[in-house]
Amino acid sequence: MMLNLNNILTNTGRLEEFMIRGKRCFCIPKQGGKTDLILVAFEDKNSKGAIIDTRTQAKAFERAVELGLIPWLRNCHIKRREVRVGNSRLDYLLECNGEDVWVEMKSAVLREGDYAMYPDCPSPRGRRHIGELIKLREKGERAMVVFIGALPDVKKFKPYVKGDPEIARLLKVAKDRGVEIKAMSISLLPTGDVILENSNLVVEI
Repeated sequence: MMLNLNNILTNTGRLEEFMIRGKRCFCIPKQGGKTDLILVAFEDKNSKGAIIDTRTQAKAFERAVELGLIPWLRNCHIKRREVRVGNSRLDYLLECNGEDVWVEMKSAVLREGDYAMYPDCPSPRGRRHIGELIKLREKGERAMVVFIGALPDVKKFKPYVKGDPEIARLLKVAKDRGVEIKAMSISLLPTGDVILENSNLVVEI
């Protein structure tokens, strides 16, 4: 018997390499609303899942911060979430050794060999967020963009220039101005457990 179930997708990317008929996916039940399930991941390399659900990515990042598993965010804690800055909301305000750190998290789920990449399509919102981080840094604040390479077995991160050339340009500007650009990788095991694969991916801007 075939069931027709409606899924909610939190990722705003095109995800063309995953949205293929017959592709195995991992979902969890959703309570209330017009949808039945939350689409969390697609089966990828070595039977592990590529996590496309941005809420799951955020929870994994937050847990890794809490447990001190990210070397470049050790001695940090989350001070606030969804922080209004200018005309945008940034994902986090962290406190690290008494210093405020403004953090925006981005989902990098496009693969090219060993690379996780972002974005897979034009992202005006992403441009705006990077612009706000640049402004914060110019005011003397510590600012950081964190890319979640939510793909099994990736080793590096780089921007996908064809997806949005302006974001690639802005990331170079951000790096030159002192915005910290970091990346980490996670994946989903067949058991449903999310694992931190690499807390410090090589970043190439």
